[in-house]
Amino acid sequence: MSDEIARLNARVDELETRLAFQEDTLTQLNDVIAAQDAQLRALVGRMSDMAEKYQDLSYEMQKGLKPGEERPPHY
Repeated sequence: MSDEIARLNARVDELETRLAFQEDTLTQLNDVIAAQDAQLRALVGRMSDMAEKYQDLSYEMQKGLKPGEERPPHY
C-alpha cells in the first residue's frame, strides 16, 4: 500500500508540475497576443490615416492642383 501511495504522490507531483508549466505558457502567450493586438490597432490607425491622405491627394490631382496648392474657401 505504501508503494501505491508513493506512486500516486509522484503522479500528483507530475500533474502539478505540468499544470504550472501550462499556466506559465498561457500567461506568456496572452502577453504576446495583447502586444500584437496593440500593434495591429496602431497599424490599422496608420493605414486609415494613409488612406485618407491618399484620397485627398487623388482628389487634388484630379482637380489639377498640386498637393498644398489648395485654394482657400473664400475664393
